[in-house]
Amino acid sequence: MIEEGFRQARTLANYLAHHRSEFVFAQLISSDLRRAAETAVEISGTLNIPIELSPEWRETNNGVLAGMPNEQALQIYPGLFYNSLGMDDQYPGGESPRENYERIKVAFEKLSSAVLSGQTVSDVGVVTHGGVINIVYHIVNGLQWSNKNPLLPAEVTSIHKLEYVSQRWIFTIENSREHLRLTE
Repeated sequence: MIEEGFRQARTLANYLAHHRSEFVFAQLISSDLRRAAETAVEISGTLNIPIELSPEWRETNNGVLAGMPNEQALQIYPGLFYNSLGMDDQYPGGESPRENYERIKVAFEKLSSAVLSGQTVSDVGVVTHGGVINIVYHIVNGLQWSNKNPLLPAEVTSIHKLEYVSQRWIFTIENSREHLRLTE
């Protein structure tokens, strides 16, 4: 993680520690991809809570393009972007937008079911990626999702809070970056 990323993760962890009454969680689940996992480790250490790394909460699997410099990807795969794929077109060696959506939907439904049935602690923090948050937002709000939809705001280290109210999940906080404004 670059220094700016470390600073943001540390700032987020400290903010969550100082606002425990608003952000109560006893467990963390995180994408196992490096940047999300490093942020989760920072939060876990600061809050002294367990962490579970999970491939279910990863961003889109873009296959052979993963880690490839943008210039190289544009030369080898000109015009290949997430929003240029058909819903069932896979990245070379990766997943399609529909597979990505279904993976996130299953992960969200599994976690929701575990929380609501008492199989896991009711207060779980999830550290994931903007595309994943975008899909969850669509699921929670009953919106049709497509990789062609405009992306909803999900800034780096932003806070989104979901609560179960009146028999349904609702976002009570969306894309908050208050923790970063305090240090600017």
